[in-house]
Amino acid sequence: MRICLAASGGGHVRQLLDLKPVWSEHDSFFVTEPTALGESLSSEHRTYFVTHVALGQAKLGRPWEMVRSAWRNLLESRRAILTEKPDVIITTGAGAVFAAVIWGKLTGAKVIAIESFARFERPSAFMRIASRVADFSVVQSPHLKKWFPQSEVFDPLRLTDEPRPKKEPLLFATVGATLPFARLIQSVAELKRTGAIPERVVAQVGIGGARPGELDCVETMTFDEIRTTLTHADLVVCHGGTGSIITALRERCRTVVMPRLFELAEHYDNHQLEISQSFEQRGLVRVARSTEELRDAIQAARESDPAGATTDPQALMEWLRTTLATVAANRRTPLQSAASA
Repeated sequence: MRICLAASGGGHVRQLLDLKPVWSEHDSFFVTEPTALGESLSSEHRTYFVTHVALGQAKLGRPWEMVRSAWRNLLESRRAILTEKPDVIITTGAGAVFAAVIWGKLTGAKVIAIESFARFERPSAFMRIASRVADFSVVQSPHLKKWFPQSEVFDPLRLTDEPRPKKEPLLFATVGATLPFARLIQSVAELKRTGAIPERVVAQVGIGGARPGELDCVETMTFDEIRTTLTHADLVVCHGGTGSIITALRERCRTVVMPRLFELAEHYDNHQLEISQSFEQRGLVRVARSTEELRDAIQAARESDPAGATTDPQALMEWLRTTLATVAANRRTPLQSAASA
């Protein structure tokens, strides 16, 4: 079958990459945003880029920007779906790929909506809407079952006790794949300037992000470059994106999270705070909301054993294989079924 893999930037795409053993068995293509990770995908897979759009743009006082972006996204999504004509759409959200999901549904594709791993306690706006048109839905926390009674539940988070790679006195600060995050970078630079961070600092600051002279700064990095840096980094300071957090924990980095906050107009809602606190409750990260809290969290991280965690999507992949096989069987005409028999 032909499968459309629809996800916006960052952790949404990485969640789909975890499922590669399943979708690589089919003719697959991506619909995503033109982030650094998206650009790296395009070198290996058919990839259609769509304009970033989210309901939160209106929340932050930019309604006309949202409308313009939504119109461009609608046309770009239509082109991708009508060109490829997928049989199935597998989506992990969010707003940037909603139009692709709708176009796919209108053209007869089956939709498998997988809630973002970032959502532990409350569902995303994308999932609340997409679940109404999806043929199958998956949540990755038992807490969300009450919102989606018909959904499948797979919790992929697993603690690991693998040996820690040899680390260097290196702190890696990352703002994620999409937007600059001035407060995080400025806080790290201030702590470096005052001597609270003696380690060398490599900072991924986002496109157009500030480049403080105290830090070795780069706007974007490929996923492979990030993983290589994390292999060597003892400490990580990251935004509250699930992809950034999980990737750091996989490499057994001492991880401190500074979530983007809605009240400071840094994100469309406070889901990064929810994510950060959920990981903190599991003893995997420390959370900082200010420069002072960041200083204390980094020091506490230095004095503790680093936790290790990863995602294990085996159960979800087995379910996906079975579901895709069912979809494929139901697509066959009576004449085809008789010929096979």
